Amino acid sequence: MRCYPTRVLAVDLSGKRAFVAGVADEAGFGFAIAKKLAEAGASVCVGTWPPAYGIFTKLLARGKTQDALRLAGGGKLQFERIYALDAEYDTLESTPAEVRENRRYKSHPDFSIQGVAEQFVADFGEKPLDVVVHSIANGPEVTKPLLETSRAGYLGALSASAYSFVSLVQRFGALMRPGGSFLTLTYLASERVIPGYGGGMSAAKAALESDTRVLAYEAGRRFGARVNCISAGPWASRAASAIGFIGKMIDYARRNSPLPESIHADEVGGAAAFLASPLAGGITGTTLYVDKGFHAMGMAVDAGDTKT
Repeated sequence: MRCYPTRVLAVDLSGKRAFVAGVADEAGFGFAIAKKLAEAGASVCVGTWPPAYGIFTKLLARGKTQDALRLAGGGKLQFERIYALDAEYDTLESTPAEVRENRRYKSHPDFSIQGVAEQFVADFGEKPLDVVVHSIANGPEVTKPLLETSRAGYLGALSASAYSFVSLVQRFGALMRPGGSFLTLTYLASERVIPGYGGGMSAAKAALESDTRVLAYEAGRRFGARVNCISAGPWASRAASAIGFIGKMIDYARRNSPLPESIHADEVGGAAAFLASPLAGGITGTTLYVDKGFHAMGMAVDAGDTKT
């Protein structure tokens, strides 16, 4: 009998550098993705919203997040760089003066998307990146029904949550090495009605998924990069808690999913690491659901008033 050596098929990002835009604490998907990328061998840089930058960096410096930083294989997550990033602004010149002069912004020379892209080149050279993750969303009127949402609130949601990804791909595409991967995060409200998830955020997520497909074509042809999207189930991050009923969303999804359990941020991180790796080299323009199968259901099994 012929014997074959044992082989392990693993997600391997050794020698790769990743940038995760939208990490300001240890509770969100961005942090979980950063951890999984690091566990796969990548060096990880993050972009943090300027008003949260000081708090986040102090927490790290004081060791307040030691447990969250532990990696599965031993050691701890160490960010190669932490950049101040406000993805609502493409360039510093387009940023309103009152923002530039705000005390939480003025200590950062250039927190725009273009500014951070230029800083990457200054720090690491002409082609410094292999993976860019967009983990950014904001709806200033997310708690308002669509019928009560202002034009400014609606366009603000699209700008912060959808166009920011377009701008990232525009400016970081040329910085990607061969086989580069872009990834963004969406939610089922893009295609189903989620009462209470308002302020234009459902439209922003729909735009984000549409843009993923178009960018996959354009960035694939121009930069040779892949562009994908993860549609994650509800998760109680600090940002999601602003909706006001995230607990009910999580409980409803758990009761009515094919796998009747809540998702965990690590599962989203694992899917992101896979999509960033050579194992997913043939996958682009795709929305991957990480939601215990909830998206496949057409009828509630348990709406809360019956037993499963």
